Amino acid sequence: MSVRKSGAAIFLAQASGEHIRHGSLGSLAGGSFRSMTSVEHTPRHLERRWATRYSFRAELEIEWGSAVLRGKTRDISANGMFIESADTLWVGAGFTARLALDRPVQMDCSVKRVEPGRGMAVTVTVSEEQHQRRYQDLIASLTRPQP
Repeated sequence: MSVRKSGAAIFLAQASGEHIRHGSLGSLAGGSFRSMTSVEHTPRHLERRWATRYSFRAELEIEWGSAVLRGKTRDISANGMFIESADTLWVGAGFTARLALDRPVQMDCSVKRVEPGRGMAVTVTVSEEQHQRRYQDLIASLTRPQP
């Protein structure tokens, strides 16, 4: 399998004042999370995310053609995630991913940014109703205060 790497893309989003939270996610995903802070807004680095990101660790399968790659989520939001993987695809590549949760979530992804040696930022589209509901429930569970 040949994989081309590129690092020229913008992960669309808008800055927001976010608060750091620590906690663990219950049985919905079997992982842990924390809200990530916005970065300092300097002319060299303008944060453009419009959805709050949450640090979230979960195993992930990537179906790309006949190949199945493995990765882990680093953070997740309502419209995307960062996938840590030694095998990255190139900007613009599309694939199907499956989050390995208690109730798996299948989604279509498109690569928006590649960090060589680290992984790739992707946008997420969830088309099937049952998977949409699971993904929305996951994001909602990350936004609730943890005891």
